[in-house]
Amino acid sequence: MSDAKVTVVGSFAVGLTVRAERFPVKGETLIGRDFDQGPGGKGSNQAVQVARLGGDVEFVGLIGEDSLGDVAVKLYAQEKVGAAHLMRTRERNTGVGFIILNAEGDNFIILDPGANALFSAAHVDKAVARIRESKVVITQLEIPGETAAHAMRLGKHVGAITILNPAPAAPFPADAFSSVDIATPNHTELRVLLGRRPDDPADDKDLCNELLKAGVGAVVLTRGEQGAMIVRSDGAKEIAALKVKVVDTTGAGDAFSGTLAASLAEGLSIDDAAQRAAAAGALACTQLGVIPALPYARDVESLLQK
Repeated sequence: MSDAKVTVVGSFAVGLTVRAERFPVKGETLIGRDFDQGPGGKGSNQAVQVARLGGDVEFVGLIGEDSLGDVAVKLYAQEKVGAAHLMRTRERNTGVGFIILNAEGDNFIILDPGANALFSAAHVDKAVARIRESKVVITQLEIPGETAAHAMRLGKHVGAITILNPAPAAPFPADAFSSVDIATPNHTELRVLLGRRPDDPADDKDLCNELLKAGVGAVVLTRGEQGAMIVRSDGAKEIAALKVKVVDTTGAGDAFSGTLAASLAEGLSIDDAAQRAAAAGALACTQLGVIPALPYARDVESLLQK
């Protein structure tokens, strides 16, 4: 797969999770349990997903000069993710998320993007040689929008397939839409990407077509248990969801986008790539956590055969 290289330009963060019977009130200290620390960040998760499918993947990102940054280094060595363009800074800490879960499973999250907030176009330019030889370049919006836009412009310029996963929902420079071959939003992200309210009642397909008119090549709208919908200039196609026992949906979007990128790099059509991505997204819902739940190629193919 040496000619099927994927470059992921994105975020890394560490999630620190603790459980408690309820959320604390102002000034209160609660006794919690089940502390867990694990690697995350949408870009990082998607890079791991590509690697688990056998892809040649390089992660381009910025972390701190701290012990949490070392978690990324260890992860990529274990998962066979290229880290030649994993950069470090002393100006900010590695991204981190503090997550409190109550007895009902609701969460309370505080995110510090840390070094991700400093990730700039200049950092992306340091990976230009890798981007130049990539079949697919994918980015997300846990890094500054202008940095993500620069990655798309650069990927488009060198002839790569460019994928924007506009997650989390955040603004993205409209003048960079023409550099996006495929956008993979969910219902809410689609609206925010177009500058609309998250609860805008407009029809999904109409909004996807609005993105096409703005310059995006194709939209693969992820719809959870309803599957996905591919919208192109020649029409729309439904991708059915695959039935699994849902345990935790947290990593489904990253499994989907990472698998879409890997599959397109292998030469699959967008229809076949989206079907494979839907299978990966479904499998990612069957285990707790994100990294533990990201599926391997054999698991994806097995589900598709069923």
